Order: sequence, then C-alpha cells, then structure tokens
Amino acid sequence: MKIKNLLVTFAILFIALISGCAKDDFQEIDGVCPEVVSTSPENGAINVALDKSITVIFNEEMNASTFNQSSFTLQGSTLVTGTVSFSGTTATLDPTSPLSANTTYIGKIKTSVKDVMGNALQVDYVWTFSTGSTVTPMVIETDPLNNATNVFLNKVVAAEFNMPMNQATVNATNFTLKQGANSVAGTVTYNGTKAYFVPSIPLTVNTVYTSTITTGVKNIQGTSLANNFVWTFTTGATSGPSVVTTDPENNSSGVALNKTITAGFSVEMDPTTISNSTFTLKNGTTAVAGAISYSGTTLSFIPTSPLTAGTTYTATISTAAKNLAGTPLANDYVWNFSTSSNLVGNTVNLGSAERFGILSGVGVSNNAGFSVINNMDVGISPGVRSSITGFPPAVIINGAIYASDDTAPVGIAALLTQAKLDLTNAYLFAEGASYSAPITVSGDQGGKTLVAGIYKSTSTLLVQNGDLTLTGSATDVWIFQVASAFTTVGGAGGNIKLSGGALAKNVYWQTGSSATIGNYTKFEGNILALQSITMGAYSTANGRMLARNGAVVMTHTNIISKP
Repeated sequence: MKIKNLLVTFAILFIALISGCAKDDFQEIDGVCPEVVSTSPENGAINVALDKSITVIFNEEMNASTFNQSSFTLQGSTLVTGTVSFSGTTATLDPTSPLSANTTYIGKIKTSVKDVMGNALQVDYVWTFSTGSTVTPMVIETDPLNNATNVFLNKVVAAEFNMPMNQATVNATNFTLKQGANSVAGTVTYNGTKAYFVPSIPLTVNTVYTSTITTGVKNIQGTSLANNFVWTFTTGATSGPSVVTTDPENNSSGVALNKTITAGFSVEMDPTTISNSTFTLKNGTTAVAGAISYSGTTLSFIPTSPLTAGTTYTATISTAAKNLAGTPLANDYVWNFSTSSNLVGNTVNLGSAERFGILSGVGVSNNAGFSVINNMDVGISPGVRSSITGFPPAVIINGAIYASDDTAPVGIAALLTQAKLDLTNAYLFAEGASYSAPITVSGDQGGKTLVAGIYKSTSTLLVQNGDLTLTGSATDVWIFQVASAFTTVGGAGGNIKLSGGALAKNVYWQTGSSATIGNYTKFEGNILALQSITMGAYSTANGRMLARNGAVVMTHTNIISKP
C-alpha cells in the first residue's frame, strides 16, 4: 500500500510539474492551474446596472479563505468597498453602496487566490466594464508603484492600461517623467497594453520623481483618458543588475528551430535564482518546456523540443532573478523573436488567413461612416469581440466577424489561432524572401513604375508625389520588404495602380512596424504589418489589412474588396 501511495504521489507531482502548477509541498499538488472562465459583468460590458453584484467563475473549486477585499478588488474613481464571498467555483463581490453612474470599473483577481490543493492563479486576472455607454481607457498599474521608495537608479518606468491603446498617442509628449520642474530625457515605447519610459541616463540618488500620462493618450477608438494620470516615487542609492545581451536579439526573425536561448547579465547572478520560475519562454500563453543552465554571467535555455516554424516567441526574465548580493533585476526583462518560416518558393502563402479582409491582434474599429468589407471575413485574436467597434454602420458583405472569445460556433478560437499562425508564417516568408535579388529602395516611390520583384527598404517607405504603378502579368509577384513604417498619401498623388494584367492578390507589403493608407488613397495589395494598420478617410483597397500584433482602424467610409 505504501508503494502504491508513493507511486500515486509521484504521478501527481509529475503531472503538476508539466502543468507548471507544482508547489514545494507534495500534498498541495493536483496538477490543475486555476483559471477564470467567465465574469459578470463580462469584459467590455456597458450600461451595467448600479446595483450589480460582481461574480467570477473558476474552472475548479477554490479555497474560499484566499478570497477577500485584497485578492478580489474593484476600482472605479476610487476603490469599491464591499463583501467578498465564495461558493463552489464562484467568487462574488457585493458592493456596500451602489456603483456610480457613467463610470468605468476595473475588476481584478490576484495571484494570491488558490484552489483547494494550494495551486495559485498563475497571473492576475483583470477585466473592465462600465455603468455608462462607453468603456473609458484607464491606467490600472504602474511600476514603480505610486509613492514607492528606494527605486533603482536604472529603473524603467512603466504603466499598464485596461485596454489596447493607439500606439501613436503613447509618446514622449503624453508620457513624461520629471524631477521637480525639470523634464527627464528618455524614450517612450509601447507594447500590448503597456507603455514604457526609458530614461536616457540613470536617475539621481534619493530624489523624488513625478510621472504623468496625459489625456492625449487615446485608445484605438479615439477615446482619451478621463484625466491625466500622475504618480510619484523616490529613488534610493543603488542600481539593480540588468540584462545586457540576448541571443536571439529583441525582434529577431528567421531564428533557427533548434536555437538555444541565452541572456547575458551586467553582473554575476545568484545561480539559485535562475530557474524555470524566473525565466520563461512562451508561444502566446503556452510555456515552452526546456532546461535552464547558468555559468559566469550567462543564462542558457535549451527547449525540450524544436521550436515551431513561423512563430513569435516571448522570453521573460523576472525581477525574482538576483545578483550574489541579493539585489533583484531593476525590471522584468522581456524580448520577442520569430522563428524561420517553412515556406519556400516565390509565392506568399497566406494559408487560412486568406479568408480575412481584416485580421488583427488587439482591435478592429470603424470610427465613422458606412465602411464595407466585400467577400471576406473580419477576425481578431487574441483580442476579443468587445474590441471590435463600429459594426454597424460598417457592414460585411458575404462574410462574418470572428473573435477569439466567441463560444459559438465551436472552434472559432482555434480557427483564429491557426489564421494568426499562418499570417505569421507568411509575414516571415515575405520578410526574408530572396528567390530573386532584392532591389533596394528608399524614400518616396510616388511617380515610379516598378516591374515584378522583391523591393527592400531598410527604413520607412512612402508613396506621395504621384502614383506608384506596378506593371506585369497576372502571374507576376511583388513583395515589398519595409523595415519600418509604410505610408501612402493618396488623393491627387500617392495611389497604387496596376497595369499590364497585374493582380492585387499578388502584391504584398510586409511592414516592420505600422502602415497608414492616406485619405482618398486607392490601394492595391495585401498589407502584412507587424503592428497596426490605419485606413484614412474614404480610402479603398483591393486587398487585405492583416495586422499581426496591433489594431486595424478604418477612420471614415472605407472599402476593402477581395483581390
């Protein structure tokens, strides 16, 4: 019997280790990660009743004692007080007073909640709803926290929003850091729902800093923050260790499938803090299994199985990694890379992404006017249906809208995951295509006529002073490899034209950041953008708007037709 019990315990531990929910105490392992499966109100809900009780349903029975006003919070203009209770798989927060009218609320379930076997929620679960007719963008978390002290001198200041924001509005004008009245020089970046301010030089010892995000920051629908968001923190006298090199580098593409992932630190680290809990490699939300080693100042991660072709991975080293003196990293270090495509030849194969006229990562919006998508679908993944706005008045003819959180028909989430994978595969192929020698281009292409081939820009590309004409036959292919932003001006000049039998379906615009189709542009071809795509007022396209990570925005009365 003892041997049987030991085998059962070992089996449970093995399952738990695979799932990533293992604990130190073998008696507190069941191998099942607790997850939130639904909320009421749902994420993105509007016009919520003021007497609403807030409920959250989990995938399994939870430990009721871990639920309280610290682990289950609701934040409006102030923190909502109320009674937290738990029964079976459902947590409930009953506010002491009615909710406020026309207010956006942020619900949060923290990782301190656990199931009955002691397994914790793996990441904080955050969702948003409104008692009014719109969900307002808000800052939900900052790093450093407000009034934090002893902040590292090499700290990257970060803010997280409750929804995807318009990347163009998250800039050095709208996100500032000051020491008194003096502005701190630095660089502002944005990824997912997080904004980062990276100071150009280390911060000053024992000094109070004020960070501000202004109402100039807007979401992808153009809604501003309700008020400037301001917080302060005070530095200490030390700097934290940092990551100085990675291989692959951030935003690398064409990475080999048998790649060993490495990171180099600024100082020697405590090897006991370098583990699978402080370093993760993920494909979306799925962790990659592998072995970690540490030598000198270098961390190495060898995946158990080859990486997947045409896939974007995210690597993270958390602040739980410490140097020999016990000082943690100043910031979580996060970087991305993409593996090589398994496509060959001179055709960009869109796979299942071909059915979509619009496919985006975080948002699809029709800001104004009666836009039309002809004979193709609209999809969003991992974004959700509440991030698709303006339909109607926008309409889809001979097509449908699909979102990653759709529960019917069955299989939509998997369909979209495959479409995004196929889009990534096609993007990587287009980015690295070299079946013929790429022709280097730069600046404004307006007024030019280009035959079929691969055209490569190492920075931005523009079509402005005159139309760009692509001339060739119905079997010819054009691939434009644009390292940064791609912009057309449109109107009197700046359109894309085809001649000699050339077809829009054979034209591909691979864009390393975002693409902007100017007002009144007549556009031809398929845009494969790493970030976002914006169609200016009254612009039309024979092609597809495919955004891997960002949003697709139709500003006013746009038409997208199947090429």
